Amino acid sequence: MNSTPRRIPLEDFFRKPERTGLELSPSGRYLAFLAPYRRRMNVWVRDLEVGEEVRVTDAVERDIAGYLWANDERLIYVQDRGGDENYRLYGVGRDGSDPLDLTPYEGVKCSIVDELEEIDDEILFEMNRRTPEVFDVYRLDVRTGETTLVAENPGNVEAWITDHSGRLRLATTTDGVATSILYRETEATPWRSIASYDFKESASPLCFTFDDRAIYVASNVGRDRRAIFEYDLQRGREVRLVSEHPEVDVSALLYSKHRRTITGVLYHTSRPEYEYFETRDAEIQRFLDERLPGRFNRVVSHSRDESRSIVHSRSDRSLGDYHLLESPEGGPLSMRKLFDVSPWLDEREMATLEPIKYCSRDGLTIHGYLTRPMGNAGTAVPLIVLPHGGPWHRDTWGFDPEVQFLANRGRAVLRVNFRGSTGYGRKFLQSGYGEWGLTMQDDVTDGVIWAVKQGIADPQRVAIYGGSYGGYAALSGLTKTPELYACGVSYCGVSNLFTWIAAIPAYWKPLLGMIYEMIGHPERDAERLRETSPLFHVDRIRAPLLVAQGANDPRVRKEESDQMVSAVRGRGVEVEYIVKDDEGHGFHNEENVFDFYRVLERFLERHLGPVSEGGA
Repeated sequence: MNSTPRRIPLEDFFRKPERTGLELSPSGRYLAFLAPYRRRMNVWVRDLEVGEEVRVTDAVERDIAGYLWANDERLIYVQDRGGDENYRLYGVGRDGSDPLDLTPYEGVKCSIVDELEEIDDEILFEMNRRTPEVFDVYRLDVRTGETTLVAENPGNVEAWITDHSGRLRLATTTDGVATSILYRETEATPWRSIASYDFKESASPLCFTFDDRAIYVASNVGRDRRAIFEYDLQRGREVRLVSEHPEVDVSALLYSKHRRTITGVLYHTSRPEYEYFETRDAEIQRFLDERLPGRFNRVVSHSRDESRSIVHSRSDRSLGDYHLLESPEGGPLSMRKLFDVSPWLDEREMATLEPIKYCSRDGLTIHGYLTRPMGNAGTAVPLIVLPHGGPWHRDTWGFDPEVQFLANRGRAVLRVNFRGSTGYGRKFLQSGYGEWGLTMQDDVTDGVIWAVKQGIADPQRVAIYGGSYGGYAALSGLTKTPELYACGVSYCGVSNLFTWIAAIPAYWKPLLGMIYEMIGHPERDAERLRETSPLFHVDRIRAPLLVAQGANDPRVRKEESDQMVSAVRGRGVEVEYIVKDDEGHGFHNEENVFDFYRVLERFLERHLGPVSEGGA
């Protein structure tokens, strides 16, 4: 007989990690990481030779969103305000000295193009200061903040790519539907278009070859599964297959700048897997997997000479830990543990993630993941179906604190990679075009029906919950199949496809043609968009609804939630509404995260029934 699991405090699942996001400095002597200070994630630096640590940033309003080493003495970090996603670049010394706002512009979004590893005092970044719709590239002196324009966007460039010497020589453009690759021999010669593709079928540049004469691309041109190819820039076509997988898209190309070679690829089947081309990398992976069995172990950072690396080891039951790997050239491998990410969580108390698949009503194989509560003896339990956001995204194997929290409260959690999800080939992705609220939603419904037929789910206690597109799917489920759900939760979810498309951020507007193709045109497809916008069908909603929204969300405006809440309340259906004025697309500040999950916990207990200590 199974013992009853402990009811783990809610805060333990959602508190900030003890340490995460580790990065070695170029020399390998210094280690930077993100850790909490006054409930916000800040950058800290440890001297690995003497063990001293210092906090180098003092963010108290918003987490530091990311950072990098410019050189051994200076770091660059990014931060937005209130979740508006207008990220600024800041610089600071590794001892916390000489802080500098490098892009002091209001309403401007910045991101890194190339950290220029070989040039210690400069980086390339892009920003939309000149015009909100597109991004120009600038060279930035990280000591002074001086910026120099490198490339002005002609109005259609969506991505910029440098060669291994940091020269801007490649770009991809879009007219909203077709994509093209632009190339130039040097930064002094004119750009020329070398190939054009429909966005449904394309060769996406990844990086230059190490002689800087060709590139590697991820391509689905003339094929279903995306594969890695070497690509001839003079002829504008693929010339050599590097790697492919028979079942899924290849997810990433791995390479070593130090050794100037391609080392392997990553792909996701039911869990992430590596394929290595280099003996040394395969040897390192075997070394890691033998010492950290049953986990997904990956190198996340290394010194410039690759003699020191940071390894992150994780599983479906743990956020994992970090290790320092010593791999001197020609010498033996050694490793020591540095930090646990969340040491207060015991993986023995966490539930296992089960890969599953089922057949949709029209014959598609749908993959996903099921998490059953610990201690469950095979009886039907309350089910949360959790459609992912995107929707051009997919769920993967790994630890999810939200899933583990729900399982600890006695709920089974079903996550499905419905049609339109990425990673399963072009045909599966395109089968979701124009299918918001239609066959995409049917795939979610069919997953619930499968779970009921398998005896996993209690049909009287099923909830649908999701964020972003998943929030839309939750609202769509409540209107399309109201008999299926006891309650629903929309977290920053789209309610009206017309108002959502009209309010997209300025920098998405070059992609409008693609949005119209993938989702629908407000005029040409008005009837379908109206039929699949949950706002226009609130009269079908029977189940109680919880809605959460960030006031500064640039992707799904607050209007989407406001209008849905007002309409449902107008029908006399119970609605609980949480708005956080200091958040954007999802909640990040710890106190807001705690508030949301406390409300969610009470909401689910009211409408799916209370849970006993750790079980159903």
